[in-house]
Amino acid sequence: MLLFHASITSCAELKPFTTDGCSSFPDGTIEHKNLWLACCTAHDLAYWQGGTFKQREQADIDLKKCVAKVGEQEIAVLMLAGVRVGGTPFLPTSFRWGYGWPYPKFYGELTAQERLQVESRLAELKTEQIK
Repeated sequence: MLLFHASITSCAELKPFTTDGCSSFPDGTIEHKNLWLACCTAHDLAYWQGGTFKQREQADIDLKKCVAKVGEQEIAVLMLAGVRVGGTPFLPTSFRWGYGWPYPKFYGELTAQERLQVESRLAELKTEQIK
């Protein structure tokens, strides 16, 4: 069984990066509609690639700090609570931890092959942004 799981994991392909902004949460205020959207996009990038539980915790803390930095401390606390509950890798949602990988992709260090896929997809993303 363990060998079967390992063979599935090694064949898994990382999908290109996608973001839905702040998921089901507003991307900003009424006056500034995209005020913290960049924070959510950076957070999505971390969630897309997945990794360890500690990496997820750090991504969530970084989201909170980013939103607080744009002057929305209360929103930052609310968003932190939301991602801590809703971002679990254990549910097959489109915004789960490790959503770039086929479900299930639970907590754990990325393998060398997985890290290469992440680097390759990030290079593709940079190329697209330049165009």
